Amino acid sequence: MIVLRIHGDELMFGGSGSVMTHSPRIPQMEMMKVHIPFTFKLHESFKSTYTEVECEISSQVEYSLQALWGVSIRELHLALWKPWSTLRDASLNGTLLQGHAQYLTPLQTRQPHGEETLRLSLPAPELELGTPPRLCYPLVIFLTRRDNGDPHPDETVALVNVVHIKDSVCTLPTSILAQYLKQANGQLSCLKQLYLATGNSTNYDEGDVSSGLGSALALAEPCNNNGSSTRGALVASGTGDPEGSLWNTAGEQLCVVCQYFPLSRALLPCRHTCICASCFGKLDRCPMCRSPIKSYFCIRGEEYMPLESEINPCKQRQPSHGPTHWLHDWNDRLTDFLGFAR
Repeated sequence: MIVLRIHGDELMFGGSGSVMTHSPRIPQMEMMKVHIPFTFKLHESFKSTYTEVECEISSQVEYSLQALWGVSIRELHLALWKPWSTLRDASLNGTLLQGHAQYLTPLQTRQPHGEETLRLSLPAPELELGTPPRLCYPLVIFLTRRDNGDPHPDETVALVNVVHIKDSVCTLPTSILAQYLKQANGQLSCLKQLYLATGNSTNYDEGDVSSGLGSALALAEPCNNNGSSTRGALVASGTGDPEGSLWNTAGEQLCVVCQYFPLSRALLPCRHTCICASCFGKLDRCPMCRSPIKSYFCIRGEEYMPLESEINPCKQRQPSHGPTHWLHDWNDRLTDFLGFAR
């Protein structure tokens, strides 16, 4: 008897005693590439306190910087969803979240610069954040463009950094809780770091995420009002650390499975970037963390792969005649319906 199974579900019974297992095709996420003119990361975060928070900032454009202490979580997210023109005017006037933060530092206008250390301190009395779950963020830092012209709709116009500071009530280490991108078209995205392959499945550190935007690649997942996301953006910023990685002579990081082709696909939802297109079709779990692969996106071109016509020039079945042609036609229809490759 033949049993056709989809992830263990029996669909069809037939002749001999073998079992065939098929997996549906993993969908590719639609991506776009955006540029971030800012970088922000905490410096020696384990030493940061309310008396002094050290961070490193760089910018390729003229911008304004403002730090807000004790910010209402609800009002912050309502403000982030406002049109860019409204957010820009409030930033330029120094009225950003006025009345919804316990303390606002004076607005600073800065010219483009490389990485610089910025020290922030709370001059006011201690913040009243309450007991967890808190309704306020300890510190929010806005980096907002000050270009006179109209930016391109897809251009990044603001980077919003939400920082947690360790205290006696909430003893989690000082870290960046979230980073949000605001684009001129009003799109709001949450930055998430991609874990680049290093040849060692344990050789990545969650602490890198808390230090901020400084890695080679990050995933910006668009937010919407119901909390879900349907589209992603590939974001390039900074440089990666090649130590311990597998590289070829062209300077490309290699797939951890075959160690031959350059890696080109980021797996979701785990965000490990570790395999090539050739090995991707042979896996249903991430080779780094073993979590199921639900989707993926490409971080580079895959011109190293041979054309599909060269691999299987006879992909389409030739019209068949005879007593069994209806069985072949029915099989092709079922294969197409289930999303399998013929």
